[in-house]
Amino acid sequence: MPNLPANDENSEIYQRGMEEIRKQLGPMADTYIKTIKSVAPEFAWVNVTFPFAELYTRKVLDLKTRELCTVAALTVQGFSLPELKLHINAALRCGASREEVVEVITQMIAYCGFPAATQAILTAKAIFEELDQNKEAPGSSKKV
Repeated sequence: MPNLPANDENSEIYQRGMEEIRKQLGPMADTYIKTIKSVAPEFAWVNVTFPFAELYTRKVLDLKTRELCTVAALTVQGFSLPELKLHINAALRCGASREEVVEVITQMIAYCGFPAATQAILTAKAIFEELDQNKEAPGSSKKV
């Protein structure tokens, strides 16, 4: 791996990435990055700075669209369930409805087949049930 400023958490790009990841993932963002950092600090730095500081902050697509695209990509991969869970939550936090999340996963059946799409639907179902237990969570179907 190239020599990256893995410990430079004060850099502008790292701070911009952390701001974005917190916006999208909410309270789980810091735990997510801390867990990765405990194993691979440089990997965590790249995870914050590349997708979140560089890609998600571009202006052509809004965050909801970007997160729905990410849900689609992770669904098609069929094996990235922890990341899929994070990004379904992020899509909901960014304004996607449950119906939109389910529709994106359903659309992916044509590209990944039923096994991968079924895993994604079951992941979404678990997230929806978890959100319903916390009536203040973004994406909750319960009225606050």
